[in-house]
Amino acid sequence: MKKITVAHSPDSDDAFMFYALVNNKIDTGDLKFVNILDDIETLNRKAFDGVYDITAISFHAYAYVSDKYMLMPCGASMGIGYGPILVAKEKFSPAHLKNFTVGVPGTLTSAFLILKIYEPDVRYKVIPFDKIIDAVLNGEVDAGLLIHEGQLTYSKSNLVKIIDFGQWWYKQTGLPLPLGGNAVKKELGIKLMKDISRCLYDSIKYALEHREEALEYALQFARDMDSELADKFVGMYVNELTLDYGEDGKKAVQLFLDMGFERKLIPKKVEVEFIEY
Repeated sequence: MKKITVAHSPDSDDAFMFYALVNNKIDTGDLKFVNILDDIETLNRKAFDGVYDITAISFHAYAYVSDKYMLMPCGASMGIGYGPILVAKEKFSPAHLKNFTVGVPGTLTSAFLILKIYEPDVRYKVIPFDKIIDAVLNGEVDAGLLIHEGQLTYSKSNLVKIIDFGQWWYKQTGLPLPLGGNAVKKELGIKLMKDISRCLYDSIKYALEHREEALEYALQFARDMDSELADKFVGMYVNELTLDYGEDGKKAVQLFLDMGFERKLIPKKVEVEFIEY
């Protein structure tokens, strides 16, 4: 058996995708997958050193490690007209964003890149993603950039939405907002990279076909969400583009990184590479 380390964030949508893979629900041949959980900003930074064979990664961070990793053709998290949300205690115009300090979940997240594309001069403070709502409530920051389940639960804290960046991006481009993908180390070689990609595809397909079973597993990672809300969240980010990016998905990733480069938010132009089966 060949051990393959697979790292992803402890979130219900990732858990749903990897359920079959890490619980021996599908045939993986002579590959044994070892599961590692960590928050996305930590995984982004570990990708710089090529720590894991497979890693969940923000598309923003991929721009810095495209020499080491290639994107799988499946496993994407994309917001189709929705995405990271900017919230505050009181409504203000997004046009005045640069006058406020925003709590952000990490400077390598795709949420941070779309925020900077929208307002390059924004002031920000890095705060763990699950502490951002509290930071807004206690006045540590004026506004918060929410990812993961915070996008659905912020109203419980009486916060108001300032802007949904997925919605804004869709109006600008007509494309889904690329948030995260799964990448494989190039040094494994193209045959093994293809085999691994096929295993993840089978895992996602299994979860979609055995939704109740996979959701039950994913629920243990659904912070502050009941089963109904977790189901909604998983449905948002495990969608038709997760099994296959399609032309729109691939185009969106390339455009996202091109815009980051054009605005000098990414240091080099990146040609996005996908593993082809």
